[in-house]
Amino acid sequence: MGGKRQRTGVTAVSDSSIQIAFTYRGIVCRERIKLQPTPANLKRAEQHRSAILDAIERGTFNYAITFPDSPRRFLFAEQKGEGYLLETYLESWLPRQKAHLKASTWDNYRKIVEHTLIPEFGRNRLTEIKRPIIREWGEKQSCANKRLANVQSVLRSALQDALDDELIESNPLYGWKFSRKGAPKSDDDVDPFSAEEQAALLAKCREPQHRNLFQFAFWSGLRTSELAALEWGDIDWIRGIVRVQRAVTYASDEPETTKTRRGTRDVKLLPPAREALEAQKPFSYLRGREVFLDPRTGEPWAGDQPIRKGAWTPALRLAGVRYRRPYQTRHTYGSMMLTAGESPVWVAQQMGHSDTGMIFKIYGRWIPDAVPDAGGKAVAMFSSVPEKKAAKKLR
Repeated sequence: MGGKRQRTGVTAVSDSSIQIAFTYRGIVCRERIKLQPTPANLKRAEQHRSAILDAIERGTFNYAITFPDSPRRFLFAEQKGEGYLLETYLESWLPRQKAHLKASTWDNYRKIVEHTLIPEFGRNRLTEIKRPIIREWGEKQSCANKRLANVQSVLRSALQDALDDELIESNPLYGWKFSRKGAPKSDDDVDPFSAEEQAALLAKCREPQHRNLFQFAFWSGLRTSELAALEWGDIDWIRGIVRVQRAVTYASDEPETTKTRRGTRDVKLLPPAREALEAQKPFSYLRGREVFLDPRTGEPWAGDQPIRKGAWTPALRLAGVRYRRPYQTRHTYGSMMLTAGESPVWVAQQMGHSDTGMIFKIYGRWIPDAVPDAGGKAVAMFSSVPEKKAAKKLR
């Protein structure tokens, strides 16, 4: 037979890795070695597997030492009674998520893991994480249900990966979420700026570039992270639109995609927003990249945090305007558009919402109950028709 020599338990699984399969404590284990599957390396892998089988037979095999990066090492540590903890798993799980998440999302994961999950549940064994433990913790919290959901979402994801790694038999958070009745609302409520507050804020900006940034923010509805990533090439002066397609956060090293798929959108360039861009041209247009720059460095804003600390907060203090975070410029835009009677469907498109549901939920109180002649057109069109037909029949 001219076929290749069979290497039982050794398989080339990619151009850069070889898989070794063996049975340990009644469990079939498969581990990858980062080696190009050349004939010589396949031979080395076969020898490595033979050494593993010999160590297993002698009772000297240590999974964690042989495969220190394998999640399966925790399974056997727990079986040996070494008290494998959730904290240990999270510390190895979190770095692996960095390759799959946006930098800002991963940073939120990190904060939840380090400041909530590990302090609250870290000393529990992985198999001890059950719904009653989560429920007991949740009932003691004073935060909003949104915060509770965010924490549980990260833990649910970690437990799902632990299930996929065969470290637990089931994910106790799958299809379940604890929420408290009557939990306090999030502090992230809509709190828009009045026209007078906007004028006062813009008048007290210490730098013209600060004024341009905030005036554009009030009249475009862009998120602060989207403002920091906006480039001159995103401005279509002929059609009068702004193409929103990226965002910069303090946690990211470079611009990322927008928050959601619908976040990539075309925003109508209203006159006050266009005026702000025209005023910004002398400062950054010739650079041909980012629209808004930090006047202190001459470089693009590094995210929403520097904008808040370096420009936003000082301007509010000088203007004597009650503090709200920069994101309220977006809420101000939404409330202004709806108060003026603009279509909720159009506003949802401008702000990057998938449908009007979020618009009604967030900005419902700014949507007029009815315009003065609401329903009048329908009455004029339909109400008199039956009467005319009935009159003809009576003649």
